[in-house]
Amino acid sequence: MRCLAMRCNGFLRGREADPLPAWIDDAIETDLAPIVRFARTLNRHFDAVKNAVEMPWSNGQAEGQINRLKTLKRAMYGRAGPDLLRARMLPFHHTN
Repeated sequence: MRCLAMRCNGFLRGREADPLPAWIDDAIETDLAPIVRFARTLNRHFDAVKNAVEMPWSNGQAEGQINRLKTLKRAMYGRAGPDLLRARMLPFHHTN
């Protein structure tokens, strides 16, 4: 498993998707069920995975904001109304 993980880390950090098909084949041939499941999922979405490895864009900023809002919403579910929820989500503007 360590060897597969290091190989995966190498082509992800190098932003090269050429070794990906060989890595998927090797991962599927292992006896490790979670790795086999992961490799099969990568294979099903191969074009998307290849683009994610090679392209410089990321949706991390948007996903981070969505995660923050969902966390706030979960923390306040059933405890407060929309006014308090809005106050916690929107930035604070201090007025003199």
